[in-house]
Formats: sequence, C-alpha cells, structure tokens
Amino acid sequence: MAYDFDLFVIGAGSGGVRAARFAAGFGAKVAVAESRYLGGTCVNVGCVPKKLLVYGAHVADELEQAAGFGWTLEEGHFDWGTLIANKNREIERLNGIYRNLLVNSGVTLLQGHARLTGAHEVEVEGQRYSAEHILIATGGWPQVPDIPGKELAITSNEAFYLKDLPRRVLVVGGGYIAVEFAGIFQGLGADTTLLYRGELFLRGFDGSVRTHLKEELEKRGMNLEFNADIQRIDKLDDGSLKATLKDGRELVADCIFYATGRRPMLDNLGLESTGVELDPRGFIRVDEQYQTTEPSILAIGDVIGRVQLTPVALAEGMAVARRLFKPEQYRTVDYQNIPTAVFSQPPIGTVGLTEEQALAAGHKVQIFESRFRAMKLTLTDIQEKTLMKLVVDADTDKVLGCHMVGPDAGEIIQGLGIALKAGATKQQFDETIGVHPTAAEEFVTMRTVTR
Repeated sequence: MAYDFDLFVIGAGSGGVRAARFAAGFGAKVAVAESRYLGGTCVNVGCVPKKLLVYGAHVADELEQAAGFGWTLEEGHFDWGTLIANKNREIERLNGIYRNLLVNSGVTLLQGHARLTGAHEVEVEGQRYSAEHILIATGGWPQVPDIPGKELAITSNEAFYLKDLPRRVLVVGGGYIAVEFAGIFQGLGADTTLLYRGELFLRGFDGSVRTHLKEELEKRGMNLEFNADIQRIDKLDDGSLKATLKDGRELVADCIFYATGRRPMLDNLGLESTGVELDPRGFIRVDEQYQTTEPSILAIGDVIGRVQLTPVALAEGMAVARRLFKPEQYRTVDYQNIPTAVFSQPPIGTVGLTEEQALAAGHKVQIFESRFRAMKLTLTDIQEKTLMKLVVDADTDKVLGCHMVGPDAGEIIQGLGIALKAGATKQQFDETIGVHPTAAEEFVTMRTVTR
C-alpha cells in the first residue's frame, strides 16, 4: 500500500521534532502535527523558561554578596513584568527556530489537533493522512487533585504568564518542579511556603541531598510544611486564597501553585480506534523499541512515563528514527547513570545510584561526604554550605553515584556523568588532579570514608 507519509509524528516537542528531523534526513517522507506550541513543554512552559526565571531569582544572591567584594549598590528593584516580557520574547525566538528546523529538514508541518482514526491513519482539522508508521510524542500535562476549589489553583503552565508576582505564594508538592518554583518565587521576593504531604521532599533522591537542601532552604527563610495536605481552597473577599488543611489549619496566600504530578497528554487522541494499550499507570505501553501494542504505532517521551527528561526524549526520538530509517546506526537508549539537575536554590546535581539504592541493590558501600562553605562566600556573612558526596562500591572501588548541592551543581555533574558512564573507580578520582581553587576539585580530593 502507498502511504501519504513514511512517518507521521503527533507532537512537536523535543522528542517528536528530533525523530522527525532525523527521519527526514535519512530520506523518509515525514509529517508533524502540533496543536499547541512548537518545542513542547520544555521550550514553552518547562525547562527553558524555568531556567530563565531561576537566573532572575539568583540575581538576589549576587546582590547580597556584592558588599563583601567592595560593591556599594543602591537598593535593587525587581520588575516581574520585564522578566516575563523578556522571557516571552526568547520563547518566541525558539519557536521560530523549531519551525525552521522542521521545514528546512523537509518535514511537512501541520498545525492542528491530530487524532488517530486507525492503525495507519491520522485526522488533522478534518483532513485525513495515511502513514506507514505513526509516532506519538504528545508529552505530559500537569494535574491538580480533585478537591473543592481546585480551579483557583495554578500549575506551571500558568505560572509563566502571571501578570504580577504574587506577594504570598503557597507551593504544593514534593517533586523537583515544586522545589524549583518555590525557590523562584522566594528568590524574586515572594513570601513562600512549600507544602508537601510526605515526610521530606524529593523522594527518590539521595537522603543526604534531601536533608541538606531542607536545611539550606530553612536558612533562606522558606516556610516548609511537611506531612500536610490541602482539603479545600476558598477565595476570600479581598481576593486572596484560603487553603484549609486536612488537619484543620488554614493558610492564606495570593497564589496557590500545584506541582503534584503530571499525566500523559492523551486527550482526544483516538487511541480507542487502534490497538494501543496503556500500562497500569495510564501511560502508553511500549516495548524496548518504543513500539506500542499496535505494531505500526510508536510512542516516546513523557507519554510513555519512563524517564521524563528532555534529553531522554531526544535520545528516544533519535533511536526511533535510526531503527526505522537508518538501522545500521541504531543503538538502544541507555537509561543507566543519567545525570540530572534540580534548579533549586541552591541547585542539585546527581548521577548514578543514591546511597539508599546502592544498599538496596546489595552493594557494600563506602560513603565519602563533604560539607563546606564555598570560597566565594568567605568575604560575606552568608553561611550557606555546599554538599558533595560519592557512593563507592567497597569491593570493586567503582564509583556508583555522585551527588551535589551547591552553586553550579548541574554544570559540574555533567562531567562526572561521563566518568560514571566510563566506569571510573574511586582510585581514578583520587589520581585526577583538581582544578584549584574550585568547588569541583572536592570530588577528587575526598580521601576519608565518612561511613
């Protein structure tokens, strides 16, 4: 059968665009349908604008530290509107770049909602197209628990477009998005409370990292409410919001921001017209080659619920394009030792196993841990401390995990990700000469086993 396209991609986020571009480069006839914005969550309401806001919030730290280096500054004034306008301009520029990447690669770009009408057929704005292969890359969407007053809360989607910076913000959630936005709001001057139903935020991260960040956020004056959850939200006469907690307490804020998880974006996708099945968590079920239970349909990225990170979606998109249209270059995606960062304040960088994971996997471990006040702060009164930690297999000397909380953690952990991917040992870390004076050299100068 002759198809309109060799590959039809639903969703122009990071993974979908990567798959489409490279498939077209390999000679395939490709179409991409996108109903919302080019670049997906990351470019528009995710990692890119978030990092820009993190940079903005971090300026407050630089201003606070300036006096110790001899700078006398007039009292600073922050304007939320300027930051958001500049952010919007940059996102529009990136949208254009994504458009050019697709069009210049020979991809047919269809702007409209795509709906599956069969194993090889997609409908966009009333027009039907056939394809030998269909790739679902529709990403995820934030979700708010079904409580009375949920419509009064916002998510990350709306936070980037707030007209004004709220004076009081209540951030609900314990994952990295909650922690990052709490730092953004507080750094930009809002009275910020972070509320989480569990004992401690960032479940799944190394215990030392979680505890250290908690201590540093408390030093910065952030109000942390653990073992707490909201029962209902009400709007008061003055326009503020009242959150009634399940323990009966009441918290009042001008903005309640929910970051309590994301669901796969499957709305009106037409999966019922195909043999595509979902897993028990509600994500699209795929095999190791990203093929769904409908052989002609594949899925990648957040919609499959594996590792929900932009670089992972990019790698998955590349893998699909190669397997289908350049099999001699195909290689599987390695999900081990993926470096990650949390752009909290201070930020986190981590790669490899946590101490808890290493012990659970049966490793006999040696822990090397260091906490120190960064050199940059020695001329100031700021008492923030940096944490660095190595998890080492005591029998093989292999470094199983590297963890950091402190300035530039994301930048530093990227290089260590290469070391762990290469199977570096603690001896090789020790024999590596450090760059002095830097914080990063601490990773190659830790000699004493902490425990």
